[in-house]
Amino acid sequence: MDPQQLRTFLTVVRLASFSGAARELGYTQSAVSQQIAALEQELRAPLLERRPVAPTEAGTRLLEHAPGILLRLDAARADVARVGGSPRGRLRLGVTALASPARVAAALAVTRRELPRAELEVAVLGRTAAVAAVASGELDVAVVDGLAAPSDPLALPAGAPVRAQRVAEQALAVLLPVDHPLAPRRRLRIAALADAGWLDAPDAAVPLADLRAATGSDAFPATVTLTGPDPHAVTACVAAGLGLALVPFPATPPPDVVPVPLVDPGLLHRTEAVWSGTLTAPAQAFVEGLS
Repeated sequence: MDPQQLRTFLTVVRLASFSGAARELGYTQSAVSQQIAALEQELRAPLLERRPVAPTEAGTRLLEHAPGILLRLDAARADVARVGGSPRGRLRLGVTALASPARVAAALAVTRRELPRAELEVAVLGRTAAVAAVASGELDVAVVDGLAAPSDPLALPAGAPVRAQRVAEQALAVLLPVDHPLAPRRRLRIAALADAGWLDAPDAAVPLADLRAATGSDAFPATVTLTGPDPHAVTACVAAGLGLALVPFPATPPPDVVPVPLVDPGLLHRTEAVWSGTLTAPAQAFVEGLS
């Protein structure tokens, strides 16, 4: 399958429009139609209903595979580029907001000592974006965090051709305003807060979707949605009484909030290093420094 035809197919489906896809991709509408027709001819099945534009049953099946196919092609291209002569004196690192910052900083210091002339670039990203950037070759390594059961790996995006290594596991805590009735408690069970209002901050706290999946509950209603990897915004919103948040237990409690540890044995915060293909010398030094 032609990768560009797959990208065109995904764009048409997302926009539900041939003309809209043509404008976004910089093609004529006729060119978009020809690409879809060529893809349908190759697969010997109609992929799209034309009026209205929507995937057929065969198109729906292709939608399940296409993103993973394109991600693997990007990963292969990036891996070949690394081996074939891309700069080896640079580390392009992505980190999520709660991914063991002390361990990350220590590993960067190790990299600097071992390779003092290497260029170190660090970007703070969301979890899904960080893994995708590693798979596509935009980053050499990412350090990502998330909710997990003890000794279980993180649930990374499906189809991402990456390897993962455990960095740390940590207890979880609920952030409460200082005047919350449960703030004086020494420990809490997550079920006691299922009906409380929560912040939905998927890149700066445990995502509510992950919390619901781990507890098998549709509870934990969101009162405010926060986008972006900014833990300080989460703390400020909790302090203002806008909602609760689940985070790794902080070594130093932030001001104006109270972190109360969870006693649920099946839930913890896990951090992993993620990479794809052959590591450059700075990336290898960094990963080893995380150990």
